[in-house]
Parts: sequence; C-alpha cells; structure tokens
Amino acid sequence: MWKHIVRLILRQRLFVLIFLGLSTAFMGYLALQIKMSYQMTQMLPDSDSTVIKYNEFKKLFGQDGSVLYLGIVDSEMHQLTHFDHWYNLTEAIQKVDGVQGTLSLSKAFELVKNDSLQKFEIKPIFKTKPQNQQELDSLYGKIHEMPFYKGILFNETGATVMAVTLDKEKINSNKRFELIDDIKKVVTQYEAESGIKVHYSGLPYIRTITSQKVKHELLLFTILTILLASIILLFFFKSFKAFFYPLIVIIASVLWIMGLIQLFGYEITILTGILPPLIIVLSVENSIFLINHYHHEYASHRQKTLALARTIRRVGGAMLLTNITTAIGFAAFIITRNTLLVEFGVIASLSIMMVFVLSITLIPIFFSYVSAPSPRHLKHLERKGVKSAILSLDKMVTSKRPMVYVSTLLLVAFGFVGMFQLKTTGNVVDDIPVKDALYQDMLFFEKEFKGILPFEIMIDTKKPKGVLKLATIKRISELQDTLATYDAFSKSLSVADVVKIAKQAYYNGDPEKYELLSSNEQAFVMSYLPKDMGQGKKTMMNSFVDSNLQVTRISVQMANLSSPEIRAIKEDLAPKINQIFDPEKYNVSLTGTSVVFLEGTDFLISNLLYSLLIAVILISGIMFLLFNSMRMVLIAMIPNLIPQLLTVALMGYFGIPLKPSTILIFSIALGISVDNTIHYLSRYRQNLKSTNWNLKLSVKQALKETAGSMIYSSIVLLVGFSIFIVSSFGGTQSLGKLIAFTLFTAMFANLVLLPSLLLTLDKRITTKAFREPYMQMMDEEDDINVDDLEFVEKDPNNSNLTT
Repeated sequence: MWKHIVRLILRQRLFVLIFLGLSTAFMGYLALQIKMSYQMTQMLPDSDSTVIKYNEFKKLFGQDGSVLYLGIVDSEMHQLTHFDHWYNLTEAIQKVDGVQGTLSLSKAFELVKNDSLQKFEIKPIFKTKPQNQQELDSLYGKIHEMPFYKGILFNETGATVMAVTLDKEKINSNKRFELIDDIKKVVTQYEAESGIKVHYSGLPYIRTITSQKVKHELLLFTILTILLASIILLFFFKSFKAFFYPLIVIIASVLWIMGLIQLFGYEITILTGILPPLIIVLSVENSIFLINHYHHEYASHRQKTLALARTIRRVGGAMLLTNITTAIGFAAFIITRNTLLVEFGVIASLSIMMVFVLSITLIPIFFSYVSAPSPRHLKHLERKGVKSAILSLDKMVTSKRPMVYVSTLLLVAFGFVGMFQLKTTGNVVDDIPVKDALYQDMLFFEKEFKGILPFEIMIDTKKPKGVLKLATIKRISELQDTLATYDAFSKSLSVADVVKIAKQAYYNGDPEKYELLSSNEQAFVMSYLPKDMGQGKKTMMNSFVDSNLQVTRISVQMANLSSPEIRAIKEDLAPKINQIFDPEKYNVSLTGTSVVFLEGTDFLISNLLYSLLIAVILISGIMFLLFNSMRMVLIAMIPNLIPQLLTVALMGYFGIPLKPSTILIFSIALGISVDNTIHYLSRYRQNLKSTNWNLKLSVKQALKETAGSMIYSSIVLLVGFSIFIVSSFGGTQSLGKLIAFTLFTAMFANLVLLPSLLLTLDKRITTKAFREPYMQMMDEEDDINVDDLEFVEKDPNNSNLTT
C-alpha cells in the first residue's frame, strides 16, 4: 500500500500541491465567515427530563438569565447628591438600545388603592428627580417602609442593586458586546462623577465576558503556539527549511480547523476555541517524526529521493495509526450527547486526520523540491545531550530493570492513594479564576445579596385559578420561609409577595400590614386586583403565574455553589417541599440555571467516564489489529494507563476536582500518549525482522531510532500544552497543566518501562501472532525503485543534476 502512496506523493507532487492548495484556500474562505457562540452551554440532551422541565418553565415565565445586575455600596445614598448620580445612571441605562427595563431605588414602584375605581394602581415612587433633600427624605423613607424591597434593592450595609433586563435577541447574538459596552460607558461616567465603584454580574454579563475571553485567547494562543513551535523546530534542527515548511503545514492546518467548524455549521465555543493551538502542537509532532526520520535515512546513504520514499513508507504507517488513536481520544466525546463536546469531538478528530494528510504529503513534497540536507543540518542526529540520554535509557533498560519495576510499583501505590482523595464537583462559573474581576464581582453580590444565579421552584396546582386559593398562597409563603433558612439563597419572590403588597396597599401603605390575607380579608382585598390577570396583559402577577392561573413560580437567587452543595440543598429541600405541598395535589419542580447545571454536571461526568472507557477499548482494539497479540496490547497499554493514574493522584493531592472541564484531559492525553508506544513498537517489530528475531538487539535499536523523536515531540507537546496555563479559564489552565504532566510521565514510561517489559517478558509476548499481524500497515515492503519517481533532485555535493 505504501509503495503506491509514495508514488502518488512524489510522482504527482505538483498535482497534490495544487489540489491541497485550492482546498485549503476554500477552507480559508469558510474560516472568514466563522462566528462566536453566545448561547448558554447546555450540558444535557433535549430529551432529558430536567431540560424538558426547564423549557416548560421558560415557555411559561420567560428566560431566567436575561438580567444584568449592577451593585454598589454607598452609605450616603439618602443624600441628594448621591441619589442624583444613581437616578441619572438609571435613566441613562434605560435609554441604551437593547435595554428593556430597569429596576432600582429610583425606579421603585408602589401599589396604590383607588377607592373610586376599586382597584390597585401601580405608580412610581419617584415620578421625577427629587429637587431638594426634604423631598428625597420623604420619598426615600417610603421605600424603606416597604419590606418587599429590603434584600431585593437594598440592605442594611448600604449596598444597593440595579436590575437591568436585556433584550434576549441581542444577548444571544454578537450585538451583546456592543450592548454591554454601551452600558459600561454610562457606568464609567457614573463612577467618575460619584467616585463609587460599580460591580457587574448576572448570566448575560458572565456569558459576554466569557465570549470576549474565548475570542481573545483563540488568537493569542494560536500566535503563541506558532511562535513557540517555530523556535523549537529551529532549535532542534538548526535549519530554516525544517522550520519554514512545517510552518506552512501549521497554517494550512489552522485554516482547515476553522473551515471545518464553519462547514459543519458550528460556532466558536470555549472548547473549539482551544483547537487551533492544540492541532498546531500535533502538527509539529508529525513534522518532527518525518524530518527526523528523513535526516536519519539521508545520513545513512546520501540519497534524497530514497530517503524521502523510505520516510513516507516507514513513518507513514505508524503516523497514520498514531493520528487515528489521537483522533479516537477526541472522537470519544461524541457519545456524550452534549452539544458542546460533540462539536469538539467531531471537529478535533477530523482535523487530526486532516493534519496527518497535510503532513505526510506536504513535508516530503516540500523537501523534494529543495536541496538535500547539508552536514550542518544533520548535526542534530549526533547531538551529545540526546545521545547521552539514549545511552542512559539503554543502560537503565538493560541492566537496571529491577529498579525500574520497584519505582513503577511505588508510583502506582502513590497513584492509588491520591486517587481516593479525588473529589467530584463543579460550579456554574468554576472556569473563572478567583482573582478575576468577574469572579470578584460575583463575590460582591454573594456577600451583599447572597448571589445572582437563578434557582426556580415551579408549582402546578393542577387546577385553573388554583394559584389564587388562599391555602395555596399560604403554602407558597411557608415554602418561602423555609427557603429563608438557607444561607445560600437570597430573598425569594412569589405571588405571595404580591398578595402581601396588595394588603399593605389596601391599608394605605402601613408596613405592619405587609403580611398574608386572612380569610375575612381575602374577598375585598383581592377584588382590587386586576380581573384579567394571566390573560397576556402586563400586570404585577403575570411574571409569577401562567395564563390559566394554574402554575406559579418562586424565584430565588443563589450563590455560586459547587454541584455537591446544590445537590445537598436539593435533597434536604425535597422532603420539606413534600410536607408543605401534598404530591397528590401539587406538582412541584426545582428548575432554573443552577439546577440544570447540577444535573448537567452529573450527566456529563458519567458520560465522559464512559467515553474514556470507549476510547481505551477502541485504542486497544486498533493495537490488537496492529500487533495481533492481546499480551502485547496489555503491555503496550501499561505505560499509558499509569500516567493517567498519576494524573488522577496529582488532582487528588492538590485538590483539583473532577469536573467536566478536567475529565476531558484523560481521553485527550491517552490518545496522544499512545503515539509514542506505536512508534516504538512499530520500529521494534521491523527490527525483529532485520535482526533475525534478536529480541535484545531489536529493543536497543528501536530505542536508539525512536528515542530522539519521542523526546523532541514530547518537549513540543509539553511546551505546547503549557501555553494553556496562562488562560483566563480554570478548565483550560487545568487542561494545560494536567495534559502536560500526563504526556511527560508517559514519555518516560514509553522510553523506560515499555522496553524493560519487552526484555523481561521477551518470548512470552513476542509470539508468532505478533510477527504476523492482521494489519500490515507498518511493516516494511521492498524498497521502491527510485527511478520510478521521475523527479529531478540536486546533489549539494555535486553541481550535476541526478535523477
């Protein structure tokens, strides 16, 4: 097979270049049309009961994540100058295009009884800006006489909040950046005039800032990775050609990634945003193996054409398999049924295979057009540091295997101890570092108002107008009193609060009357409420009831709790809800962003563990087809599973929790780390043939031939993934740290433990089946006839052209 591929690549090199050039240009055109994702990440499939309930909630009451919160601490807010600034800010934000409404101290309303019409009227407390301190004192005092607003708009510490409702269409499009920037400009002016810092939070704000960070890091990490990869290639090979041509492959690879995202109709997310730098690293790894082997071949016989042909044939099979196993590590995410991960898995796996095609074709073609390597370019093959490292490895493998095994057993024991210290958790915004301004602002709202993340309780009374029954309202109020006992919840809001406001209004604003109605008061107080509640008209009740007055909600905000903490609250709350609302008469559902996130985290972790298991099985299956020996597969997997165990231990010891953003690491790292195993074992089997099945000599020669490339590629991977450590997202930082650690330990395992196991078990694993695999992809064929390639090369040591 590879003989025909060699001929296609080298004989039809111009056609291949034109075809790949045009297709890459088309992908570049598609890449120009790519868009960012602005939707809230949904971790659960649409068929999940939690999602169904949440969608039902949104259909009845609207989206729970469309409010931006602005918070300040100003103990002098009751002073005219200070209040004027806040009043002006509220009015200015109200005028921003894309703002649907605001609620703040200056926008507070009251319910007023109109005896002549026998109805309540909603009136603003501040009809105009107060003109003097006396007027402000009167109106400001009225707000403080309304218990409803305490804990909602202000608290005892002098903190106050403004709720800004944003246009849903704008916050789910790229117009969100302009909208948030317009609001920030107005706020900045307020900060300059008042000298008071404003804190921002709310789901639309968090999503906007996150999108900005993803967009920024996509460009930053891509450029940094290209620069670092170029520096490493120059350092390793001391050759402009060995740096420049892989750079072309890198750029083409990035265009293919972005083009594929657009071709599939996907958008840039926090995960697909890390693909370009990740694929760059894998592209450089391919280039290192190809160039290193090409230089080895050329150094042995000084024939460029033959060296290129043998490089494609001998490295191509192993590289195809290594890219397939790497792609499997990413493709395993497709089974999670999570949209974000499915898109990531599809694009990553296809991009990896395309990188293989670009590498195996373009690198040999580019080098076929230029002069053969000079002695200066081959000096890296004799680099003392690498030779010394290989000699040390050889000595360790051949004469110090007991020490290798003892060290391995100690590390495994260390790994199991650390594994049992691992915790599973996750937060809605757990990828944002604690020191980040976004996280600090969230802590402000948690401190002053106990959080801003939506937690909703939906109550179905099973009867039309069942919400208006006094017994139901009393139960709702009782449940609100229960919610108030949890430190994680802010003040809750419900139809019961509307009833309390109505009673206070009926008694002319007496704060002592802010309470539920008695059975005697119900008829005449409720008669003042609008008769068309729930019929689509804008009333106070509409945000709390459906059109039939059958379903209602209790809205509460909560702190940024971990998933175990949310689960504990749910489990503790469930029996209390059942005690208040008879399950035979009411259907009570916990929903909202926080609940959906909790269920999504559990769903995702279980599915990612399953995907990791699938990846292990698929990779083992490919290796079985490759080596036709289950014993060899088991031996090959040991050096790749031990680093995974050590990574889990590292997470346990350093308190890095297992969550959706960290569990991604294992499938990715496994797919990449097994590359070195395949490269080594492929050379080992090829050497068995050439050495007449001399096991010890084959192990030593395979180590000598592959160690340099394995060390070089591992350094590239280590440096490449380390770039992610500077990310603004905790998950991306963990991805960089932990994958770098996994690959670093996997390199040593494949360089030391794998050869040691081969020597120790020798004939027990190097069976006849291993010698005659199902797949012949990596076995050497007869040398191709160089004359068949029909292209002209120039010998650097001779001015004559040779064919």
